[in-house]
Amino acid sequence: MVEIIEERPENQFYLIDKPLTWTSFDVVRKLKNLGRFKKIGHAGTLDPLATGLLLICVGKHTKKIDYFQSLPKTYIGTLELGKTTPSVDLETEFDQIYSTEHITKEMIIEVVHSRLMGEIKQVPPIYSAIKLDGKRLYTHARNGVSETELNIKIRDASIYTFNLSMERFPEIDFEISCSKGTYIRSIVRDLGEFLNSGAYLKKLVRTKIGSFTIENAQSIESFNKEIYAVLP
Repeated sequence: MVEIIEERPENQFYLIDKPLTWTSFDVVRKLKNLGRFKKIGHAGTLDPLATGLLLICVGKHTKKIDYFQSLPKTYIGTLELGKTTPSVDLETEFDQIYSTEHITKEMIIEVVHSRLMGEIKQVPPIYSAIKLDGKRLYTHARNGVSETELNIKIRDASIYTFNLSMERFPEIDFEISCSKGTYIRSIVRDLGEFLNSGAYLKKLVRTKIGSFTIENAQSIESFNKEIYAVLP
């Protein structure tokens, strides 16, 4: 389903279900070519290994990107305790294995409620698109620069809800609602460290941006068919 605000395709915004391994910019570039749009942008980056709701603004609606970016986000995903990767997801290989025998469900719940809810501080992952010294952090990481060598600024985030399902421990399924600028990989990394273990993000899907939901998003293939029918 396309969220239509005005009649002309170049002055709308679109809800897209981002495919796995695509960057957010890959989606923007693809839609720009398909729709022959002159002005286009997205309202909130998703990592390549995350899927789900990406809000694409076109034409006059690019002026609303800051507003859309400010809306709360909801994610569902799976993390696994006892292992780490440099990227905190499966973009990079496992680098450490940790014990999880000391971890109980009660410990996890206590850490989440006391340290990962409400107003929190977090350090963005080194494999992220934030710029430092004119380069993306992931560029520094891929060049072999360690996190301790970089002065990555601590950021504020708000976690509104953090629901857990631990039936498949050490894998944990979760749902998080949070503010703009929250890094889910940072939450996963910090949870592992707070539990004197490690953790990485196995799967992530963005399901909601403000009142917009993944159920109303469309695939790129569906967008292609609809825009082809509209454009001359």
